[in-house]
Amino acid sequence: MRLIIDTDPGVDDAEAILLAAAMPHVEIEALLTVGGNVGIEHTTMNACRILDLIESSARVYRGCDSALVYPSEDAAYVHGRDGLGDVGFALSTRQVETTHASLALLELTRAQPGAFTLVCLGPLTNLALALKLDPTLPARIAKLVVMGGAVTGRGNTPNIAAEFNFFADPEAAHIVCRDWPSFTLVDWELVTRNALPEREVQRLRRIKTPRGRFFRAISAKVIDFVASARGEKNLATADPLAMAVALQPDIVRAAERHAVEIECGGRLTRGMSVVDWHDRLERARNVSIVTEVDTAAFHQLFEAGLA
Repeated sequence: MRLIIDTDPGVDDAEAILLAAAMPHVEIEALLTVGGNVGIEHTTMNACRILDLIESSARVYRGCDSALVYPSEDAAYVHGRDGLGDVGFALSTRQVETTHASLALLELTRAQPGAFTLVCLGPLTNLALALKLDPTLPARIAKLVVMGGAVTGRGNTPNIAAEFNFFADPEAAHIVCRDWPSFTLVDWELVTRNALPEREVQRLRRIKTPRGRFFRAISAKVIDFVASARGEKNLATADPLAMAVALQPDIVRAAERHAVEIECGGRLTRGMSVVDWHDRLERARNVSIVTEVDTAAFHQLFEAGLA
């Protein structure tokens, strides 16, 4: 499987890339960076750092720093100002490609149509821009998996019903959900139902490989944030779950196909995922919403990324 990852690293983005790198049947071809968890300078540098860690020759393409219409706040209060827990990792000397990420996606898929699986782990700004530039793009992607949304309105942003990636750029999410003919959605509520429990988190943080030590370092700030904000010590690993669904589809136990609209207005609802559960919009059911996964299998895949 040849993989293009659109990402805003971000602690859980890093975990997802480690998971992908542990798969013997997967080749990471490119990372497309986008502003989201932190700004584009940090997400691009972090992409390079992660590839250095896994000793990958994948190329890095810098993409959009802000949303299509209205800039939104980042999540540095969760991930750290640098996006990787403010650990103080050395700068990478890896060269970033000069082509914009959205154009790179079009070029890569035109050169080798059908060759790539695309996994989107951050705001969908790069993908929406590419889709508007070339509406034939979906025909050249073997599979698209998106981490985003909260399908029954239990979000994780100041707009109560919205999940962060879709809240960060609702217009981009609207374009992709409306115009992409068929893709798989891993939403925030599925993530919270399959979070790593505290005892598992502590066990994984004791893994003494380079990747295990990296995980221990970058996860500390997130764990502290969750403990202080919600009184919990589990770890909701959003992007790794989306990656696991993309790379090991047999962990999916149940999914439902529906049309999905994204609310682009409203003081409390901007970024909300509105699922057409009963076909009232009379639109094609183009979004496969994963509703249940094999939790134990997912946790094993997560561990493999560290070990």
